[in-house]
Amino acid sequence: MSQNLDQQVIFTVTLPDGTAKPFPAGSTGMDIALEIGRRLAREAVAIKIDGRAVNLSAPVTADCSIEIITFDSPEGKEIFWHSASHIMAHAIEELFPGSKFGAGPAIEQGFYYDVSSEHRFTEEDLKAIEERMLQIAGRDIRIVREEMPRVQAIEYFRTVREDPYKVEILTDTLKETETVSLYHEDGFTDLCSGPHLFSTAALKAVSLFNISASYWRGDQSRESMQRIYGIAFPSEKLLKAHLTALEEAKKRDHRKLGQELELFMLSPEIGSGLPVWLPKGAVIRQELESFLKEEQRRRGYHPVYTPHIGNINLYKRSGHYPYYSDSQFPPLTYHDEEGKAEQYLLKPMNCPHHHLIYSSKMRSYRDLPVRLAEFGTVYRHEQSGELNGLVRARGFTQDDSHIYCRPDQLVDEICNAIDLTRYVFATLGFTEVETRLSLHDPLNPAKYGGTADVWEQAEKDVKEAADRMKIKYFIGIGEASFYGPKIDFIVRDALGRKWQLGTVQVDYVMPERFDLTYIGSDGQKHRPIVIHRAPFGSMERFIGVLIEHTAGNFPLWLAPVQAIILPIAEDVHNYAAEIRDAMHAAGIRVELDLRNEKIGRKIREAELAKIPFMVIVGQKEKEGGTVSLRRHRIGDEGAFSIQEMTEKLLNEIATKGLTTKPTTNA
Repeated sequence: MSQNLDQQVIFTVTLPDGTAKPFPAGSTGMDIALEIGRRLAREAVAIKIDGRAVNLSAPVTADCSIEIITFDSPEGKEIFWHSASHIMAHAIEELFPGSKFGAGPAIEQGFYYDVSSEHRFTEEDLKAIEERMLQIAGRDIRIVREEMPRVQAIEYFRTVREDPYKVEILTDTLKETETVSLYHEDGFTDLCSGPHLFSTAALKAVSLFNISASYWRGDQSRESMQRIYGIAFPSEKLLKAHLTALEEAKKRDHRKLGQELELFMLSPEIGSGLPVWLPKGAVIRQELESFLKEEQRRRGYHPVYTPHIGNINLYKRSGHYPYYSDSQFPPLTYHDEEGKAEQYLLKPMNCPHHHLIYSSKMRSYRDLPVRLAEFGTVYRHEQSGELNGLVRARGFTQDDSHIYCRPDQLVDEICNAIDLTRYVFATLGFTEVETRLSLHDPLNPAKYGGTADVWEQAEKDVKEAADRMKIKYFIGIGEASFYGPKIDFIVRDALGRKWQLGTVQVDYVMPERFDLTYIGSDGQKHRPIVIHRAPFGSMERFIGVLIEHTAGNFPLWLAPVQAIILPIAEDVHNYAAEIRDAMHAAGIRVELDLRNEKIGRKIREAELAKIPFMVIVGQKEKEGGTVSLRRHRIGDEGAFSIQEMTEKLLNEIATKGLTTKPTTNA
């Protein structure tokens, strides 16, 4: 409750723990942080007033709840890194006058800025820019927000700053906005909605680590720019920890391990972004597919196969063409004997094919739900600079399924799809999973198919299912597909990095476009609802992430070679071969190392190959009919009979290394 004491207006500020404190009107976020504690004020990045993040310089103008945002939070990191991108642009402008700036957002790990400059940046330039950024930080420059009418801002960037990129944003992207905000750092100004740091002094450590080519607004027909990536921290200690994590990430890089472990290959002769699975990698992929296929069979899914190309009219009908035309390969034109032209497209999505399978015969309400599943390969013409081994490829296989159900079945089917996705992640060792409800942007209706009523119902259904499954989720406005809202699963790997993998999507739009129907209990035609579901997402991407998550140390059931037999001397080779044959007959993927090498070297090389079990046999084991078992990264497991050892491995394979079935209702 605001009050007036001696003509001074006092507002009540409620802290996150429920404590209420009085503050004079006009008190800023920094004033409040200082009152709570000087250490908090030093660590403060921004402040939330009634749930909205604003600058620490923003004044309190009414009774409110507040929360101090620090670098420790995801929101704090985003604000810090976005501010650092401005400081980097400031430094570039001082060092390389005449540079112009496109977009400079925070990203998952740091920030980048697209720069237009006659100067071609080098690795040496990055060091100079880092040093200048720290100099700017040392000046303790207040970062000041200024709001002005959009038309005035256009004039400012035409005459004062002379930045055509900001003028284009103001005249195009923000053309419906009346007032915009600018952020000033001494002699540098940028267009931005903020919030930003209170002062440049918060930046204590920075590392710029990459330069790549980009295009203005991602359009290859527009001017080429230089994208500079970096990351910054409020302490040198945090930067050192980050660099250590990067070194570990290099060791886990799936492209490096994929080559060392002979899992897959990439060849320019085959084509950029088109991975080829080698025998050992194919084993991993087959095991994952078999695992999901069996689980799907238990849950009532029916397998289908569809071709790699389709008539372009199919994708026009679905909306994938031209909606995704920028990321598709050019159409293939075929002329028949009469000269009539037909156009085909490399399949960008499996969905349209499945819709035609559903509509290939009349369905009754008793037939639903119909669950179609396919490991279908699709193709996207990703920009070459975006390609990244398995995790960003041009040809990849989706574990796609489409569930056609009645309205009264919808929420149950969404819950079942959620349950399956969580079961897959838990089995594969992804225990930290975030969930995003990706909804449409009501301010941009032209981006989506269907009516407002359809979207309202679809988003209600998705929320109901998520709540029933007790999922902790956050909302992503504007993250929906063009045909419906979705539930996106974002896993955190062993290094704390986030990867969006599985998804469950609700679709009221495609049944209309493909005129999908079923005969209801009333004898009339009704529209089914479609659920798009893919726990792995892309097999290539999932395996790439799994390689880095496990550092190539796959669980026994997935390992390409599950055991290797290491005879100590030549006189036990025949015994070792008998063991190999018995294990192979039992279904264990086993190899036999008969090289004339010392056992120590054989063990070291088996460890480097990340083979889960080493079966050591010498004269003592031969005489006793036993083996000495050794586990990768752990060491000696003891002596076993051949049968005991085989049963031990088979049990671990059958249970996938889990003592209990993963719970999916956490």
